[in-house]
Amino acid sequence: MTEVVRPAGISVRPARSDEVRAVGALTVEAYRAAGHLAGAGTGYAATLADAESRMRAAELLVAVDAGGCLVGTVTIAQPGTPYAEISRAGELEFRMLAVRAGVRGRGVGEMLVRAVLDRAEELGISRVVLCSPVDMPTAHRLYERVGFTRLPTRDWRPGPEVLLIAYAFDL
Repeated sequence: MTEVVRPAGISVRPARSDEVRAVGALTVEAYRAAGHLAGAGTGYAATLADAESRMRAAELLVAVDAGGCLVGTVTIAQPGTPYAEISRAGELEFRMLAVRAGVRGRGVGEMLVRAVLDRAEELGISRVVLCSPVDMPTAHRLYERVGFTRLPTRDWRPGPEVLLIAYAFDL
């Protein structure tokens, strides 16, 4: 595994209830800026914006800069919960990884992914899984650089136009 260069002044912590609207807005903005909501109906954008529901049904982490400004977020789901899509017993799943456009490429996404791995270790969970749209190669490179491997047996289609490919990291 390559050494992680931590962005100066960035920390990862659980989101606070007074931040849910800002977290939702950041998530939508990040997906839109990366072109992942183009041509999509409002359904998924509304799901991304609803950080309050994610906070109730899953764990919501945020990355903040030294001034407390939100720069990234990720949702962590246990198997069988509303935000879990592919996880099974003994696995932790993450979704909706988003980094503010102005700080992309500075290691914030990797910090968030590593925070998920740390959380899995804290919970005594042996595997972390995720699925990602096939058209997100930048995200896939991040996952592979961290040490995730493809899990093609769990690839799936939530709709005819969307293919989600799966990855796993064994702790």
